[in-house]
Amino acid sequence: MQPFTIAVPDGALEDLRRRIAGTRWPDEMPGAGWSRGVPSGYLRELADFWATEYDWRAAERRLNQIPQFRTEVDGVPVHFLHRRSPVPTATPLILTHGWPSTGFEFAGVLDALADPVAHGGREQDAFHVVVPTIPGYGFSGATGQPGWDTGRVAGAWKSLMARLGYGRYLVHGGDWGTPISLRLGLADPEQVIGVHTSMCVTFPPQDDPGAFEGLSETDLAKLAFSAEFMQDGTGWSKIQSTRPQTLAYALTDSPVGQLAWIVEKYKEWTDSGSVPEDAVSREHILTTVSLFWFTATAGSSAQLYYESSRTEADFFRTWGGPWALAMPVGVAHFPKDAVRPIRRFAEGIFPDIAHWAEYDRGGHFPALEQPQLLVQDIRQFARTLRDRSDKDDRA
Repeated sequence: MQPFTIAVPDGALEDLRRRIAGTRWPDEMPGAGWSRGVPSGYLRELADFWATEYDWRAAERRLNQIPQFRTEVDGVPVHFLHRRSPVPTATPLILTHGWPSTGFEFAGVLDALADPVAHGGREQDAFHVVVPTIPGYGFSGATGQPGWDTGRVAGAWKSLMARLGYGRYLVHGGDWGTPISLRLGLADPEQVIGVHTSMCVTFPPQDDPGAFEGLSETDLAKLAFSAEFMQDGTGWSKIQSTRPQTLAYALTDSPVGQLAWIVEKYKEWTDSGSVPEDAVSREHILTTVSLFWFTATAGSSAQLYYESSRTEADFFRTWGGPWALAMPVGVAHFPKDAVRPIRRFAEGIFPDIAHWAEYDRGGHFPALEQPQLLVQDIRQFARTLRDRSDKDDRA
């Protein structure tokens, strides 16, 4: 394992600015707003800010304050953040991001998780936090080989935690981090003590005519949203699942194309108002897009879609379970997420739901939108597991 420091060459920054300045802009349907994609007026202003006012070097210095490492796992480089707690008895915790993101999505919650006493918690709430970057993403870089689906990533995480010397540990994920975390529970049942997710996917039971009987208005609204989302909101997933290489040419060559591809999701999947920055800071959005741009991982990150959910059968197997887990599951649902779970259906997917919380604000990126709520929920899930363990010991 080697310490890692971000150091983007000056030439890469100059090339980025040159490419933004030379953008060929498409026309736009008048009055469309966000209904047909990212509005031109918004994107032009954001791209100009990226080129002229956004300070990558300041972001780089801030990110480099987080302990980072790279190591080789299963034949590919893996970049990860590692924030050890000052509490020696802290519980190891591995956090997994999704798309469009990197492990730096969790930068704002690392200290609160690792040092709870300094952030309103108790010493018992402390975690040693490991945040790997999924192979194909960011500073993990391209894998250069097929087969890196969610199961293989989970196997790599199992190896990484063992190499770090961590035994019994907790896992958390959202977006792709959800199936990766669930598969990690399957891959390492002797060590994973619980799986916590901020994006629980629930499909209605098949061939059950009574599945919808007695559902609340809230649950029926979730179903209606899901149907609309599958119809109108999954275009990015379809192309990344089927033709990631074709998409890669555009996003790797055009920074404004990469910006639009990502910023749209910060608008659609968050608790935002008129613009994405209502939910997630402009600084974070541009830092994330810059990470994808400087590492040229638009295409390699999309390969995870191809490997894991290319066909309908793959999609349901990857996301819908059922999951024969030996450990408890905790769910935190934030209402503006792209996925809206129904507990009755979840109970048919997971053998043991030890914790379920539904919040009144936040969306797909809770570590960015509602970091305190996410930290609170992970702590509560861990406390629930400790309480269960204490009862078992007394019995």
